[in-house]
Amino acid sequence: MGKLYVIPTPIGNLEDITFRALRLMKEVDAILAEDTRTTKNLLNHYEFENKLIAYHQNNEHKVVATLVEELKNGMVYGLVSDAGTPAISDPGFLLVREAIKEGIEVECLPGATAFVPALVNSGFPCEKFVYEGFLPHKKGRLTRMQRIADEERTVVLYESPHRILKALQQFDELLDNDRKLAICREISKKFEETVRGTTAELIEHFTTNPIKGEFVMVIEGKGKK
Repeated sequence: MGKLYVIPTPIGNLEDITFRALRLMKEVDAILAEDTRTTKNLLNHYEFENKLIAYHQNNEHKVVATLVEELKNGMVYGLVSDAGTPAISDPGFLLVREAIKEGIEVECLPGATAFVPALVNSGFPCEKFVYEGFLPHKKGRLTRMQRIADEERTVVLYESPHRILKALQQFDELLDNDRKLAICREISKKFEETVRGTTAELIEHFTTNPIKGEFVMVIEGKGKK
């Protein structure tokens, strides 16, 4: 039997990677990469090479059986996404599940993921929280948002720069006027920013300031004052 390592990669600052992650990326037989170009840039930064195999949402169902068979035959693979921890709103879950079914050892390294620093930096309670990933674009979107509005625990979700203002406007109709949010942008990067306030205050901010980068939205739990 081979082994599958799930290896988190930096979400911005390339220094946010562990020594162990770098060692394993050198040692594995090949790296399964969401975007081989992005992973190649990371390898070049640390001045080493390894074989890269494309593994992303458009091909994972086609190649998972082959990869599992290769793991059963002794291959050792490292699974990475473009940024953060694979399977957290990125490809990875399918391969991990199928490998476990076949008795293949899977080991996930600790490392970077965007929602943890956003959650802690929000100032909202962290002992219990809900991670919602990305909101649906259309079908089921408002139903999901209503469920979030009724949630008593802190809620963390991802949103694209193209839809962040729309999401705030929709939440403005669902949340109590004094319910607080924190919007974390470009975590660990040069222009990292956290903006806190009500939906009305955040709408004003993002209406008058450029909307760029990767966004994490953290919403205070209902009734948590």
